[in-house]
Amino acid sequence: MTGPSISTDSGCLPVRGDLAHIKLAGRCFVPHYAVPMPHQVTAAAALRATGRLDADEICQVPAGAIFNVLDMSGGWAWGQCGEDGPVGYLPLSELQAA
Repeated sequence: MTGPSISTDSGCLPVRGDLAHIKLAGRCFVPHYAVPMPHQVTAAAALRATGRLDADEICQVPAGAIFNVLDMSGGWAWGQCGEDGPVGYLPLSELQAA
């Protein structure tokens, strides 16, 4: 990586302090990069700011939408809606591998 890491705003790029989408390698400095695992949303679900039911809702993700999972932990998936959509957390119970 040359030059400074790009700055990010929560929700606009699939990057967090410990992990980023592989497409951001060389643009963001994080310890790990992940290749997205496409999943289909099985029923409309709220995309959350953190992996908790009481977390702020970012948006509603419709059934059938593709959610690119970058991390799974504690019953939640962190990732991005489609290729350029919002980033957040969905319950694993609302996803199936595409």
